[in-house]
Amino acid sequence: MSKLASFFGQKVKVINLGIPSFAEDLRQQGVEAIHTEWRPPAGGNKKIQALLARVEVWQGQVKAAKGAR
Repeated sequence: MSKLASFFGQKVKVINLGIPSFAEDLRQQGVEAIHTEWRPPAGGNKKIQALLARVEVWQGQVKAAKGAR
């Protein structure tokens, strides 16, 4: 039983986002782990994220208007 499994009292399964070595370290401890490549939207740039959020709202409004016809 891995250290993590004994801590939680049951088998642990992990979905790792971002840094691949984190998942590998867990696997070496006997923890079932999968890695998913992920990065924050817009590279973490808050101004671009805010613009993307506005576009998303606008897209929702356009879809709603098209459905109202």
